Amino acid sequence: MSKPSNHARPELDAELEAALLRELMRSWHELNHAYFKGAMRAPVLRLGEGAEQGQTLGRWRLNHRTIELSRALVVEQAWGATIEVLKHEMAHQYVHEVLGATDETAHGPAFQQICGRLGIDAAASGMPDVDDPRRARLRQRVEDLLALANSPNQHEAENAAALAQRLILKHNIALSELPERRRYAYRHLGQPKGRHAEAEHILAAILAEHFFVEAIWVPSYRPREGKRGSVLEICGTPENLEMAAYVHDFLLQTAERLWRRHKREHDIRRDRDRRRFIAGVMEGFFERLASEKRKNTEKGLVWVGDADLHRYHRRRHPHVRSVRLQGHGLDPTRARGRQAGRNIVLRRGVGEAEATSRGRALPAGRRKS
Repeated sequence: MSKPSNHARPELDAELEAALLRELMRSWHELNHAYFKGAMRAPVLRLGEGAEQGQTLGRWRLNHRTIELSRALVVEQAWGATIEVLKHEMAHQYVHEVLGATDETAHGPAFQQICGRLGIDAAASGMPDVDDPRRARLRQRVEDLLALANSPNQHEAENAAALAQRLILKHNIALSELPERRRYAYRHLGQPKGRHAEAEHILAAILAEHFFVEAIWVPSYRPREGKRGSVLEICGTPENLEMAAYVHDFLLQTAERLWRRHKREHDIRRDRDRRRFIAGVMEGFFERLASEKRKNTEKGLVWVGDADLHRYHRRRHPHVRSVRLQGHGLDPTRARGRQAGRNIVLRRGVGEAEATSRGRALPAGRRKS
């Protein structure tokens, strides 16, 4: 992201800015409890001003006991990016005020150790994602198979999609058997909302169960509206994040397309049953994937999970509460949606706008103190 100019400075009125600072302080207290066992006293929180703020995401000032966050970061970027920078600056505060390590460099051994233990990004700047040749080869092969899944022949399309899923499964099984430590990251999918539809919760379960990521709904905040909400976060290897993000957008777009077709075929004029139909679509696709999983298990391809990923996820979210989706009776609309979902073939593109959740969590090349 380019450096924000002084002419394009993000503005909030006094009421929204006061609400934003209250939300930041609320987040500070929650993070202090979850990550630092409540060991720190609340600092002063402020939004940074001045020309240098175009380059600095955040800064901890020991002498003034102040955490300063870039106004452009907090107002213009996703809330998850703000929380990551806030955690980074809180780690600086912890090193200075709790550990008393004031004689080290800013990103010295004590800081690195704390960040490593708590799963906090310790980098002084947001670094670009360097591709790995193995990831590039896997992505190309999967894309080629998903392109074949556009075949008008349903049997050929289903075979190509199944082969793509099997290839990803084999890749993850092979990685799990390597001694080298894998690199993990996170990504937020979709838009923050006050309330998410049932279909979105089923979709989150699909990603967690079948696409080698951990999924969790995390709090979010919309500074320009002064409203809280939540957004879906997934954790995993870069290639699995990329695939899961694609599947997320593909299924949402496909479900909407199937609903429009259902309306035309049944001469439905209103969207009263839209949510139930789309939830059924997600359930049907979940069932299709479960069937493919059973076939792969019969062929000896068994995924037993990724313990390192689970530890990474637990470091990011020390206090996680599991919830179970409730079953629903099959009313006719939901049943038709479920049948449509069972017939979905994962393929490249659905003839509409491509994925919108590819953005970076932290803008590249911007400093954190």
